[in-house]
Amino acid sequence: MSTTNGADPVAPSPDAPRLGDLPGVRILSASWLSTAAFTATAVGDRVGVDALELPATLTALALFAAGFVVWLIAFARAVGRSRTDEITLSGLFFLVGSAPRPIQVQLLGSLAVAVVVAGATASAAPFGVLEPVFPLALVGLWGARHGEFGPRRTPAERPRR
Repeated sequence: MSTTNGADPVAPSPDAPRLGDLPGVRILSASWLSTAAFTATAVGDRVGVDALELPATLTALALFAAGFVVWLIAFARAVGRSRTDEITLSGLFFLVGSAPRPIQVQLLGSLAVAVVVAGATASAAPFGVLEPVFPLALVGLWGARHGEFGPRRTPAERPRR
């Protein structure tokens, strides 16, 4: 299929940034790798591979614990930035208005996959419901490290409610 000007309608625009060129690509990788490991063990356990029962539990618990630590780091970094930047929770943990669209899609996509897998495998791997804390914490870490927020406003500059 081609358009009237001969451009491919599915191809990214030439001025669109490549994902590898965007900041925090290691955070993206960690999010997808952890989601893949969780998915492999949890789904394997759910379909009855008995050898994956313990690995599924350990993977979910390890990622939950790591997510808790990463969340604390992200929160501390955001608190530090809040002295100069107007940090919002939606911008920090859902990247609303603070991240390029490709970053937002990748990180929230990984989180969505983790939530769906956790829900679908909860009866076989109940600790799996804790695992989405890790990709959510990575979203917060990306936002705290690389998110673009406006300058902090004084109370007089803030809109009245």
